[in-house]
Amino acid sequence: MSLLRRWLPPADAAPALMALSSLGCDGYPRVRHVLLSDADDTAVYFHTDSRSSKVAELTELPRAGIAVAWPQSGRQVVADGTVRRPSEESLRESFSRRTRYLQLLAWCNDHEMSALSPDERHRRWAEFDAAHPVLGPPDTWTGFAIDIREITFWRGDPDGPSQRIRFVRNDTSWTSEALPG
Repeated sequence: MSLLRRWLPPADAAPALMALSSLGCDGYPRVRHVLLSDADDTAVYFHTDSRSSKVAELTELPRAGIAVAWPQSGRQVVADGTVRRPSEESLRESFSRRTRYLQLLAWCNDHEMSALSPDERHRRWAEFDAAHPVLGPPDTWTGFAIDIREITFWRGDPDGPSQRIRFVRNDTSWTSEALPG
């Protein structure tokens, strides 16, 4: 997890875009991109709207896979783990670190807004923005921690073979193995 945190952008930079995979309620896999909000010694965190299908899926089966790629530097991380809800304090903190645009999106991106014409959506967005100079998280703001059980780091090498190292967590420690690139 230390290596993952070194690969992630610094806290004051734009967050990494993470592919999130869950199992749909119909049994089929679902993949979408979310912003990786944070990482610590055991988990990665992301936040979303509680009305989204991923919330229902992860509540039904609390397991997920993730992938983060940095093509410009020839790096990729793939991991999976068990999903849990983070603390309320974590939810508020993550919301406060979001850009103004993403805060507004959390408030305004709902079914009613999506049914409007583009001009009306823009008008209502601007109206809401002007009326709310400071925003806290809406009631629909939620998040998840994915407690990582397995993580694989891939590093490309333009002058030679790539490298993959897989780490697997057991009860008290990690084991690792080098894999073909």
